[in-house]
Amino acid sequence: MGKFVIGIGEALWDMLPGGKKLGGAPANFAYHAGQFGLDSIAVSAIGNDPLGEEIVQTLEEHALPYHLDRVDYPTGTVQVTLDEKGIPQYEIKTDVAWDNIPFTKELSQLASECRAVCFGSLAQRNPVSRETIGWFLDAVPSDCLKVFDINLRQHFYSKEILEDSFRRCDILKINDEELEIVSGMFGLEASSPEERCLSLKKRYRLKMLILTCGVDGSHVFHENGVSSLDTPKVQVADTVGAGDSFTGAFIGCLLNGKSVEKAHETAVRVSAYVCTRDGAMPLIPEELK
Repeated sequence: MGKFVIGIGEALWDMLPGGKKLGGAPANFAYHAGQFGLDSIAVSAIGNDPLGEEIVQTLEEHALPYHLDRVDYPTGTVQVTLDEKGIPQYEIKTDVAWDNIPFTKELSQLASECRAVCFGSLAQRNPVSRETIGWFLDAVPSDCLKVFDINLRQHFYSKEILEDSFRRCDILKINDEELEIVSGMFGLEASSPEERCLSLKKRYRLKMLILTCGVDGSHVFHENGVSSLDTPKVQVADTVGAGDSFTGAFIGCLLNGKSVEKAHETAVRVSAYVCTRDGAMPLIPEELK
């Protein structure tokens, strides 16, 4: 059994209306998994620039270990605007550091000691990082839990990338809007979201599929059935990173030996709490864990 829980992919600055906040789903996932006592690491690439330095400083302030190669591209940024419900819209800059994560000896060593890894589709938009993520997944131990948090953004995905990722993962995390897009791409004509999820789970031999539906609850399709829970009603500050916190808390609980149902309950509480705070990395109160 490996010891590290790793989020691999984009590390960037979300340029929010109120200022910039560290973003990127893999770092958010690693941060929240780490709050459950796991050895988590954020893996990405940054530029040789002040924004890259600030990412290092911010991760250190959050006590989140990292493996960040420095490359000759600018550190990633995303222009974020929030609509009247606090739902973010993203404009993601291209040709940036996290598009060019190199596969190094150090990264290969980390992969060999990996207990769980979370990856998404966004960091696979460029062939360099896509290959690195693929090599990393090939290098993990056979019992490593591979989580694909799909995270569809703008036009940065393709059927080929999604299909390859579905085949490589044990757990797929997807939201209701993403399920609609995937259903269209993959010809899932089943009538209900539940049937589509079960169809995906069966087609790609997934151990689990997690469907989050915002205020309309969430569902975990697992080997022994389905766990469905309502979303708590909270005062939303913003929803940035809420999905990543759900995944991090869920995987953290599973790795700590909790049942799927218990892990699901905790993930729902944690992600609802994150919605009440600005940014993606608030400290989670002990009582929520």
